[in-house]
Amino acid sequence: MLPWKRLLRPLAVLLLTAAVTVVPTTTVATAATDQAEAAPSRGWNDYSCKPSAAHPRPVVLVHGTFANSVDNWLGLAPYLVNRDYCVFALDYGQLPGVPFFNGLGPIDKSAEQLKTFVDKVLTATGAAKTDLVGHSQGGMMPRHYLKFLGGAAKVNALVGIAPDNHGTTLNGLTQLLDHFPGAADLLSTATPALADQVAGSAFLTKLNAGGDTVPGVRYTVIATKYDEVVTPYRSQYLDGPNVRNVLIQDLCAVDLSEHAAIGLIDRIAFHEVVNALDPAHATPTTCLSVIG
Repeated sequence: MLPWKRLLRPLAVLLLTAAVTVVPTTTVATAATDQAEAAPSRGWNDYSCKPSAAHPRPVVLVHGTFANSVDNWLGLAPYLVNRDYCVFALDYGQLPGVPFFNGLGPIDKSAEQLKTFVDKVLTATGAAKTDLVGHSQGGMMPRHYLKFLGGAAKVNALVGIAPDNHGTTLNGLTQLLDHFPGAADLLSTATPALADQVAGSAFLTKLNAGGDTVPGVRYTVIATKYDEVVTPYRSQYLDGPNVRNVLIQDLCAVDLSEHAAIGLIDRIAFHEVVNALDPAHATPTTCLSVIG
């Protein structure tokens, strides 16, 4: 007999996470449709922005699965803009006929979209390099760009918030695919990015072969032990030089953020993002960072 309770709980969590991520306000449909105009009104995707001497690199935000360039960053983008960063966000991984829900296409193809977007940002700002900040898939997908598409020459730092760097088991849910004939093939065909993110996938095996990192890039991983989507949470961590793995509860023990919240609303995590972007001026991240 299949463990239905074990199956339904992760499914419910995944659906809830998608709902929270994709529908933060009642106007998200309008915002996503008209994001070219909406985002600059919030201070990001302003191509007239020129990096300051204090923050000489533009920041590119990379959303997660099921999200888009507006909804995933309603918290972090203004936080960075208010600290004098030039901030940009792209949409990637669109499937034909599927509006609003992005990050679902093959991840190697999404990395090509990121490459094009970074080139556009660097041309507009005149900067030599950018910094990347990604949530969930958006914290892992750029590693393909860095490793296989020449991104290491154009990126100073990659900050991953709850990234699935070594895939996920969804608390064991993915192990049940073998019990349903054709399920794995359907997953790969209908939503390639989800199949790519399963622990042990061909995409992740290639990505992590020969080491997690590439020379010349600084890496930061910000994780929460309450992550119910990328499991086990330590699979998010990277090994290699110029890597800092951060567990948010080590900075504030009472932070209860799970997978969605740490990227959407967690100002303690946001403070650590800023520390990663500007380590020379980093300040201690504590529970009080929520009001900083």
